[in-house]
Amino acid sequence: MTFQDLQALHIAPATTLRDTIRAIDASGRLGTALIVDEEQRLSAVITDGDIRRGLLAGLSLDTPIGELLAIKALEPNPHAITAAEDTDPTELLRLMQERHVRQIPLLDEAGRVTNIVTLNELLPTQPQGLRAVIMAGGFGTRLKPLTDQIPKPMLPVGGRPVMEWIVEKLRHAGIRQMKVTTHFMPEKIMEHFGNGQSFGVEMEYVNEDRPLGTGGALGLIAQPNEPFLVINGDVLTEIDFQKMLDFHEEHEADMTVAINLHQVEVPFGVIDCTGPLITKLQEKPRMNLLVNAGIYLLQPTVYQFIPQDTPFNMTDLIQWLLNAGRRVVGFPIREYWMDIGHHPDYAQAQKDFLNGHPTHE
Repeated sequence: MTFQDLQALHIAPATTLRDTIRAIDASGRLGTALIVDEEQRLSAVITDGDIRRGLLAGLSLDTPIGELLAIKALEPNPHAITAAEDTDPTELLRLMQERHVRQIPLLDEAGRVTNIVTLNELLPTQPQGLRAVIMAGGFGTRLKPLTDQIPKPMLPVGGRPVMEWIVEKLRHAGIRQMKVTTHFMPEKIMEHFGNGQSFGVEMEYVNEDRPLGTGGALGLIAQPNEPFLVINGDVLTEIDFQKMLDFHEEHEADMTVAINLHQVEVPFGVIDCTGPLITKLQEKPRMNLLVNAGIYLLQPTVYQFIPQDTPFNMTDLIQWLLNAGRRVVGFPIREYWMDIGHHPDYAQAQKDFLNGHPTHE
């Protein structure tokens, strides 16, 4: 990129998280925004992972990015990892691997960014190794009567089955090999997708003779050798799976759980008391909760916690891993996400797709 191109990534400390996200998304493969001073000298690098950690810490999209720097100061790499613009690629690769970063800004003598080198440029043949498991075995009881004659993942949204949107999203992320767990009317799913060839992917099916839950169904699949993605078959999302994998690896997680911010409005005045004394009254407050989004990344080692031929949910797996002291991290979704498991949510998804593919900030 030219210096002029890189200027599109320049932000100031007063720039909001919302506008920083736009800069990061506009950077494409770089996944980076650059905080610079009045002389365009680099002050800090903001990545997609930084933004998500800020959201986890309770920052809003209207928060100035400068407030994120206090959170970033607690990270393993609080300061920008940079190099001189004439640094040898071998040295850049060593620095990336040593400091666990995926990109390094190159600076001129004045401290201005003249280029950004990424790990993919230095190791272009590096395999991703990510495969996916789509959980499509549920009965869809809460969506009856819509699911009386069709499995929930095959319900239409935007003129296509929900699961078709999922498969397309996975394919665009470079994920070509998928396992599909089925139970309720599996023939409807298999007849539509076949071996996946017409959708540009490879699909295999694992049928549950009896419902085993989202976690138990994994016990029917051979343990993979690489990290693998698990996604519920009733989820519509624009989540960036590569960024989720980067986050998973950066935090050295055994399991990464995609989480979504959900607001609950209490329809009453909420009172705080100390003994009999009222100390505070909040009229119809809104509670911000982080909810399980039904998308997971797992290391192969978690298979030792999955029982064989036993009903078992992903929530059980999360708790078992926590009890064992394993590292489970949350990946906040800043993109579009919708679980169609309830009638109001399914109706909302239909509206979202009415004018094309939805976006969300």
